[in-house]
Amino acid sequence: MIKSSTSTPAPVSTNLINYRTHIQNIGWTSYVKAGQSSGTVGKSKRLEGINIKLDAAAEGGIQYKTHIQDYGWQGWKSNNQLSGTTGKSKRLEAIQIKLTGNAAKKYDVQYRVHSQTYGWQAWTKNGNSAGTQGLAKRLEAIQIKVVPKNTPLPGGGKAAFIKK
Repeated sequence: MIKSSTSTPAPVSTNLINYRTHIQNIGWTSYVKAGQSSGTVGKSKRLEGINIKLDAAAEGGIQYKTHIQDYGWQGWKSNNQLSGTTGKSKRLEAIQIKLTGNAAKKYDVQYRVHSQTYGWQAWTKNGNSAGTQGLAKRLEAIQIKVVPKNTPLPGGGKAAFIKK
């Protein structure tokens, strides 16, 4: 795993979020908790799908959508539904994640991706795009955190979203 000295971790409210990714030639990973990496770094493996679930204690839901090779942006998925594909060899290129219900009033969802060529990109939050579009670059890993509302984003990394 590559660590950047210019990036500081965002404070985590609690482990309110769990997520897993489907990786090229590997399949589904185990679920990881807030702020942990899901995917691979330095192995040139594409993310193909993602499931994200929010703990009931957050008093709300989570929605997310991905930009998929050859398909573009897909519709919003929620509460552990598959976003992306499995068995089709299609890379995820970008993602948007947002909270719903009371969770959106109390918390921010912060996330960043590790993408082909760019490495770890900057943190973004609350429905903004992370990754690339129109550049044919694969997502390789992701980190997601749920933090108290208005927590500043950590600095560092390339732009959160790069579009051709």
